[in-house]
Amino acid sequence: MLSLRQEQRWLSKFMCLLAFLIGTSAFAPTAEAFQEEQPAAEVTDESSAQEVTAAEEADLENEETMAEAEGPDEHYAINTIVMFICGVLVLFMQAGFAMLEVGLNSAKNTVNILFKNVMDLSVGIILFFFIGYGLMYPSHPISDWLGYGGVVDLENAADATGSYHGGADFLFQAAFAATAATIVSGAVAGRMKFSAYLVYSAILTGIIYPISGMWKWGGGALDIAGFQDFAGSVVVHAVGGVAGLAGAMVLGPRIGRFSETGESRPIPGHNVTFAALGVFILWVGWYGFNPGSQLAYGSNDDAAAVAYIAVTTSLSAAAGAVIAMITAWCLFKKPDVTMALNGALAGLVGITANCDQVSTWSSLIIGGVAGVLVVLAILGLEKFKIDDPVGAFPVHGVCGIWGGIATGLFGTGSDLARGEYIWVQLYSTVIICVWAFATMYALFFVLNQFGQLRVSREEEEMGLDLSEHGMRAYGDSLA
Repeated sequence: MLSLRQEQRWLSKFMCLLAFLIGTSAFAPTAEAFQEEQPAAEVTDESSAQEVTAAEEADLENEETMAEAEGPDEHYAINTIVMFICGVLVLFMQAGFAMLEVGLNSAKNTVNILFKNVMDLSVGIILFFFIGYGLMYPSHPISDWLGYGGVVDLENAADATGSYHGGADFLFQAAFAATAATIVSGAVAGRMKFSAYLVYSAILTGIIYPISGMWKWGGGALDIAGFQDFAGSVVVHAVGGVAGLAGAMVLGPRIGRFSETGESRPIPGHNVTFAALGVFILWVGWYGFNPGSQLAYGSNDDAAAVAYIAVTTSLSAAAGAVIAMITAWCLFKKPDVTMALNGALAGLVGITANCDQVSTWSSLIIGGVAGVLVVLAILGLEKFKIDDPVGAFPVHGVCGIWGGIATGLFGTGSDLARGEYIWVQLYSTVIICVWAFATMYALFFVLNQFGQLRVSREEEEMGLDLSEHGMRAYGDSLA
């Protein structure tokens, strides 16, 4: 056992040793200090530096490659989705046409009008799928005026540029075809056989409209000449309008529309509320019609173009409504809501060909002129004793023609000199309208010669709902 002196001696030695160790550790270099003192072999070594640089460059290249791969896919998805939505908006215009036509016609023909609008869309989509799309966009055209690309294969299909899926494009284009066909419904309302209307609708959507559409949108002769029609003032609306005129001329007026001396006897529509609702629906649907025709929406420039097109479309529609109201007010001494409604549609039709290339001031002028033209055209049809219950020809035919000409007058989307641009727009518009009018007039004439066009006097007086379909829209309380 250690003595007290020995314990103190060992304790002193232990404390000295502990103090030495602590002092030594305080002056020892840290890991960071040691690394700083070592030669920077890893950093200064040239081969190692090159390896680091090559690795960084490889990473950058991989990031750029991934960005490039993601870019087109992103635009493809945006373009496809937006085009689909725009196609749905254009399809929804069928509801607008139905409500407008129902409201401006007799209650006893409501079922017939609704039925025709359903069949316009249904028959149109099927025939446009099998025939129309191939005629409008032929892969191997026979000439600049005609071609056929066969039944289009839309399964997993993209368009030629890979910007969007072909299915969205087909839906969008089929909705346009149905729109051209349904315009005629209002012009022939109240006296055409349902079977005759189905024949007309099938031929227009399957053959007549696609062929003239190919001349512009399928890269045909008029497109080569420099004809401009952005969303279809001429290709869609004028075609439907002049076809409606042909039908109204061959059919003749409704019973009681004109007196024996030729005096005009208007037959008021049974529901102005429906008519106004229809116009509002059509106005909203037009934002699919015009902005949707940009056909690309993913880039900043495309987005700006879509927004600008919506503005010119809105201004023209508003100007058309206001000017038509003022014009009718001056002529009839009372403001007429139906004229204002048709004025809004007239402005929409007039701007459809040029909404992408005219100034905002020009869009106001185009809409204002359309507002005057639609009122004068309605009065003009009465002078010639042509019965168009909803003003289909004044709105879509006259103002569609105006839209084609106005593109040459105010448009900035052509490299042609102004005079040449106007001339191209004029003769191209005439060619398309003559094609649609002549073919449709011939069809209606043949049907009429075989007694297959117009219902009998008894059936017309009874109403097409009962005589053609055996039902009423509102029950027995409203004839």
